[in-house]
Amino acid sequence: MKALRYFGERDIRFDSMDDPRLESDRDAIIQMDACSICGSDLHIYHGHGFSEDVGFCVGHEAVGEVVEIGRGVNRLKVGDKVMMPAAVGCGACRSCLSGNVIGCETNGGGCYGLSAKLQGVQAEAFRVPAADANAVKIPEGISRDQALMMTDALATAWFGARNADIRPGSSVAVIGLGPIGLMAVDSAFVMGAGVVFAIDPIAERRALAAESGAIALSPDEALEHIREVTHGRKVDCVIEAVGHDATVDLALRLVTRRGTVSVIGVQQSRRFAFPLERAFAAGLTFRIGTCSVPEEWPAMIPLVQSGRLRPERYISHTLPLSAGSDAYAAFDSRAAGALKMVLTP
Repeated sequence: MKALRYFGERDIRFDSMDDPRLESDRDAIIQMDACSICGSDLHIYHGHGFSEDVGFCVGHEAVGEVVEIGRGVNRLKVGDKVMMPAAVGCGACRSCLSGNVIGCETNGGGCYGLSAKLQGVQAEAFRVPAADANAVKIPEGISRDQALMMTDALATAWFGARNADIRPGSSVAVIGLGPIGLMAVDSAFVMGAGVVFAIDPIAERRALAAESGAIALSPDEALEHIREVTHGRKVDCVIEAVGHDATVDLALRLVTRRGTVSVIGVQQSRRFAFPLERAFAAGLTFRIGTCSVPEEWPAMIPLVQSGRLRPERYISHTLPLSAGSDAYAAFDSRAAGALKMVLTP
């Protein structure tokens, strides 16, 4: 089959590799209908990956059709259209059964496309381990593109907003307006935010946030503007969706006393000089981490079905898998309005 494979810094190739095969009675093989590039995939693209492997298939966001199942798979059948959470668990422990695959108690957790241990999903087909738990039939009223966005990006945005303690009337700032940040803006409004400030250096992305009702600001003006319009109080809740020291620092400067900072940007430094004394004095809540996608689905699915969340708005390009190398380059450079890059067979 054909797949996108990582061979080094900025070297992701559309190349041949072995077809996936069942490795357990609980596995399923999925034929990819659509996959997408996540912002965290760029860490691998930049050569700062999560393993020393090369030649593995990348990607962790996909939807597709079941084409083969093991004897131990009971909830799926050949022909089902399914969506897969970006991370997997054993599917049998207490944490996995509750939807918390990040907390898998048997060390059976993992994410697609970080190494050869679990091959990625930017391929014509891929294997899903413990498929009864790690693949879910796409619900009625959910389109292919909506389901694809729910495999990681929308779930992460919703998780970030939930972790920010947004309540009706809250003032919110979102730092970083890639697809996840833009969906965090939408999520904040759905949760009842009274005002959302959306911060990004790219004017086109700020314009999209403004279309959703946010007050769009560039990073160099954000702190002063927010201080002025809030009479020095600043905001109740901040969602940081970048992962740089500078943007985490800005988040901590934007939040009011007893406010909450929620960091969902994948961190790009090993150490950060956290202002512990200032945070202590202000009584801040600081949360950081990655979401367990299945935990977020029960809240998100009806919101997407009803049209209150429209994640498909942020798909900017749909290209063939064979154009994957170009898609990575465009996404990395933010060229031609690149936001969510979707790839199809």
